[in-house]
Amino acid sequence: MSAPADGPFDRDVIVIGGGVNGTGVARDCALRGLTVALFERNDIAFGASGNSSGMIHGGPRYLTNDPDVTYSSCLDSGHIQHVAPHLLFRIPFLMPVFGSGLGARILLNGYDAFFSLYDKYQPLKRGKPHVRLAGDDLRRLEPGLVGGVFGGVTFDEWGIDGARLCIANAVDAVERGARVHVHTSVTEILRRDDGSAYGVAYRNRHTGEIGRVTARAVVNATGAWAPITAGLGGLERTTTPIRPGKGIHVFLDRRLTNYAIMASSIDGRQVFLMPWQNMSVLGTTDDDYYGDLDDVIASRDEVEYLFQAVERVFPAVRSARAIGTWGGVRPTLYGWGGNEDELSREHRIVDHAEHRADGLYSMIGGKLASYRLFSEEMTDLLAKRLGNDRPCSTHSSPLPGGAEAVDPMQLVLDGGMEAVTATRLEYRHGARSLRVLERMQRNPREAAVVCPCEPVTEAEIRYAVEHELAATVDDVSRRTRLGLGSCGGMRCALRCGRIVADARGLSPEQGTKLSLAFLNGARRRRLSLLSPDQARQEALSLASLRAELGPDGQRTGDD
Repeated sequence: MSAPADGPFDRDVIVIGGGVNGTGVARDCALRGLTVALFERNDIAFGASGNSSGMIHGGPRYLTNDPDVTYSSCLDSGHIQHVAPHLLFRIPFLMPVFGSGLGARILLNGYDAFFSLYDKYQPLKRGKPHVRLAGDDLRRLEPGLVGGVFGGVTFDEWGIDGARLCIANAVDAVERGARVHVHTSVTEILRRDDGSAYGVAYRNRHTGEIGRVTARAVVNATGAWAPITAGLGGLERTTTPIRPGKGIHVFLDRRLTNYAIMASSIDGRQVFLMPWQNMSVLGTTDDDYYGDLDDVIASRDEVEYLFQAVERVFPAVRSARAIGTWGGVRPTLYGWGGNEDELSREHRIVDHAEHRADGLYSMIGGKLASYRLFSEEMTDLLAKRLGNDRPCSTHSSPLPGGAEAVDPMQLVLDGGMEAVTATRLEYRHGARSLRVLERMQRNPREAAVVCPCEPVTEAEIRYAVEHELAATVDDVSRRTRLGLGSCGGMRCALRCGRIVADARGLSPEQGTKLSLAFLNGARRRRLSLLSPDQARQEALSLASLRAELGPDGQRTGDD
């Protein structure tokens, strides 16, 4: 294929990367009438966007050194609440002060003054002002705190499912004409003799299909992979300077408290125990990372680091069962020296015209809470380049499911669902949960709950495959949280694999392979939590499961 100078091009814009920034740009471009293609080598929200702390938070930790980050995060939090109200839930935080005497009083006064400053940003994100509490008040709110509480402050943030946010952006882009290719690697960024970029070569990792797509601009939105992606166009990694930081989280089998509790780790960093949807989360670490970006696994030391910090203020954390971990790599802006958690969370657009690659841009840095603003900045630049004068509307145009409220009781009454099933379905899909309900009414068999831990129905699995770009059990799990409960997928992964295979026209044997791939991945993510005996038992269970499967992928016994 010859390199086009002025066209014709297949698309206006190519976006590489299916995280929150990439899907945000694809959606913004589509809303402005630009034609766009997005390529993601794994799945939507595979990286940091789907493995974050799960908060659209204002970032009080950045207020001292990066107040612009706090402002943009709070501002965008308000916008995200407007376009996707079903995905947001309020998380009240407690920051206790322990000890007595002058030192404790000075620390409490400092917290009080600091959060008084943070209160000025709260209206942007519909947050509540902080409250200063005496020790007795704090103990009444959370009796599980250790003794010696002098006082504390409360503040609130907003929780969100980052993977669902990415999926919503991708689906909206597709419905507005974008082409989104998942499990498809970009193998080369195409450049002309003068160095300018004009498209990409790609390969589908499932089918082996190869091809090329041309465009008037190419956006590298691959997060921590950005330097590697830039290298596909022959650019040095230093053109996209980031300092990757690994963050891991541990999730527990139930909610231990209705409040998030801040704690200090052994090295003085702040960590937390947080109620998140229907479980509890410990987070987070922040360490330089030089490993495989496709295989970010929590170590036993990292898990113990979090437990050790939290149990010093909330001992009951050890009574809960840790059922899994997740880990992601932050694409933090590069900085030499300093601790990882002190690095700027600002974002930057690199115009590679300065590197003789006109038409290629890289998005580096940023955070989940301000993705929409970052995407708007990138799309503004693209629109100006392409002569498009339509304004951004991602702050006012609802994401799929966010246009109107749905009472979960409607799903209970009209579909006969259990209340928990209906509530979880409405949370993930908002108004579009009615589409899943319609499937159940057309085919009552699809109303069956496949994953009782979450819970997830067969209708929702099929909907994810048909309308949300899911192609594997892992993909379905990312969209629905299937298999992430206390059973680790042992009770639902096989059945889900069969449903995915049937929905995609694959053989039962291929469905079984999808299930085993998910179970093996889930086992690796839990290894840091298990004792040697538990790990051996789980390995034996998987081996036994494989032995029970016939050549057609069906089990010889019951599910």
